[in-house]
Amino acid sequence: MSDWLSTAPGDAPLILAFPHVGSDLADVEEQFRSPWLARRDADWWVDQLYGFAAEMGATLIRTTISRSVIDLNRDPSGASLYPGQATTDLCPATTFDGDPLYTAAVPDEAEIVRRRARWFTPYHAALAAEIARLRALHPHIVLYDAHSIRSHVPRLFDGALPIFNIGTDGGATCDPALESAVAALCAASGHSHVVNGRFRGGWTTRHYGRPQQGVHAIQMELAMRGYLTEPDQPGPANWPTPIDPDPAILPTLRQIIAACIDFAKGRP
Repeated sequence: MSDWLSTAPGDAPLILAFPHVGSDLADVEEQFRSPWLARRDADWWVDQLYGFAAEMGATLIRTTISRSVIDLNRDPSGASLYPGQATTDLCPATTFDGDPLYTAAVPDEAEIVRRRARWFTPYHAALAAEIARLRALHPHIVLYDAHSIRSHVPRLFDGALPIFNIGTDGGATCDPALESAVAALCAASGHSHVVNGRFRGGWTTRHYGRPQQGVHAIQMELAMRGYLTEPDQPGPANWPTPIDPDPAILPTLRQIIAACIDFAKGRP
């Protein structure tokens, strides 16, 4: 589709979206205090982790643009998704750990508008187009927003994050049966999991999840220790680490993706 946005269409009633796997700082790289810091918080290798889903007929949408340039999973109005809790903005000024990203001024309103038009709007136009295409083929579809984060980020949450973090905005973005099916697979895996804990689902899940209209959205935030080795102190010399050749959570992810497709196909 473009040099920064790619769509791999499938015919199954499932879309996997990868808004944060990119590390491209585009035309603003020189504004960042540290290009490494600006890339550190990417959802490293998540699109590779779910690569098997294409063989199951899922549609995959990904971008190469770093979340530090613009976060494609934030409310475009700038409203906080987590009022009262630490988070990052549409065009973040800091990293997850609170480190400043810019050497001088942070993006002003005009620059935010430019970035929104350049990257946010086309990404979501592509996502909306795929939702419409698949809804024309299926009465129900699932939008699975795929994410990951380092297991320990004290500014955002206490202690070690559970391996599987399921977000449905308190059950509003999908049928309860889908949430229950995914949660049951996570519980059976033997790995830790939580439903609507610290990560309840970002703007993508909340905006597109309309179960009464046949679009069931669910976010999965993975703790990275489930598929790679996390150093105690990530630095330019040791981060990111490679994806494990045989991630411990991969069998469960395969079951989850299959369950999403089965759910959509089995809806009355």
